[in-house]
Amino acid sequence: MENFLQHFFCSFVSNKYIMNNKYSNAWFIVPIIIIIALDFYIFQAIRILFIDSKTSTQRIVNFIFWFLSSITYLAFFILIFKGYYNWHGWSKILLVGLAQTIFFGKLLMLPFLVLEDIVRLLGYGIQFLKPSITQAPQTGLSRLQFLSKLGLTVGSFMSVSLIYGIVRGAYNYQIKKIKLKIPNLPDEWKSLKIVQFSDMHLGSFADEKPVQKIVDLINEQDADIVLFTGDLVNYEASEIKPYISILKNIKTKTKVYSILGNHDYGTYKQWNSTQEMSSNFNQLIDIQRNELGWDLLMDEHRILEKNGTTLAIIGVQYIGHSMRFGKYGHLRNAYNGAENAAVQLLLSHDPSHWDYEVSQQSIFKNIHATFAGHTHGFQFGIEIPGIKWSPSKYVYPHWAGLYASQQQQLYVNRGIGFLGYPGRLGISPEISVFHLEKA
Repeated sequence: MENFLQHFFCSFVSNKYIMNNKYSNAWFIVPIIIIIALDFYIFQAIRILFIDSKTSTQRIVNFIFWFLSSITYLAFFILIFKGYYNWHGWSKILLVGLAQTIFFGKLLMLPFLVLEDIVRLLGYGIQFLKPSITQAPQTGLSRLQFLSKLGLTVGSFMSVSLIYGIVRGAYNYQIKKIKLKIPNLPDEWKSLKIVQFSDMHLGSFADEKPVQKIVDLINEQDADIVLFTGDLVNYEASEIKPYISILKNIKTKTKVYSILGNHDYGTYKQWNSTQEMSSNFNQLIDIQRNELGWDLLMDEHRILEKNGTTLAIIGVQYIGHSMRFGKYGHLRNAYNGAENAAVQLLLSHDPSHWDYEVSQQSIFKNIHATFAGHTHGFQFGIEIPGIKWSPSKYVYPHWAGLYASQQQQLYVNRGIGFLGYPGRLGISPEISVFHLEKA
């Protein structure tokens, strides 16, 4: 899912974007001004907070603050001059990740500091308008520093947590086992095991180890069918090449059926020509079909048969409604010929497609289950017994897990990779394992 983290630190810092966009100077200056202004504002609050400390302590605090801030500046300028697409490896993950954690830790401090200043200014205003009121003693005003201390604590805790999300959370792969109940499921398809993975974003990985681990975990499930529900890359087909030898070894008793996500079309990179963009897209299709051996469904379906009973796997190109990512697919084209299958399974990258078309039009009422991804669960949230929350919920009503409407079901995979923020906090990457059962 596209998010503020990605846009702020990445989208406008590609060399080609800067060269080709007439507003590039404004995009370059605005974030720099924001970052510097934020730093000086927060620094003044921290300086006042430690004003009664020893000089040596103040120097240490000042050094730590500006050292951490320098990481943000360094990452920002490397992204600008090197280019986001030309910078790869662990140096990018760690430096950009640290810059993000520091920046957003400061953003969390900001409301506390602003509130403290508002209260202080109100106190000064009242004193100016009514000088007869006895001025509060200095100890009274110092109590406001509680807000600064609280903000510093909250911001620091968030920064440390986000660092944990980079180092550990991004690779904390979870196997989610789900019983998928299908009305009137024929006996031939009982206990069918389906494995779903989604949103690999291969361009975000620094080496082969995570991808190999993902494939090993998939193979351990001994799946009858494997589904990949889009966003194999971030920007271009070349991101797949280092991992072809690993991904082509995914094992299944039938095939790996795949679809495209919004990132697979190459629309997030500034190309030199439409021909270059089209060539990239064709290359991505060729790699999936011919080098990986996946059955890429582009508004198509496949019919599997057992003892005269049929199961349809329907795959559409990208169709979304909740955000402006375009529309490439046509469900009616994909569905034509699959409507009489006893079991109907749909692969559609964006869960909002299920909200607006699949579950709303009677012609598709027999699509028993839709498999989606796309949201990543925002890579940030809380999932503990009794609590399930993520910022994704404010954009996508169905953002993670299993949902049902009448006799139709939607499963939103949380994704296996990451994008923008190179980590995950509270929303682990997942491989979904489904067992079909009769409802």
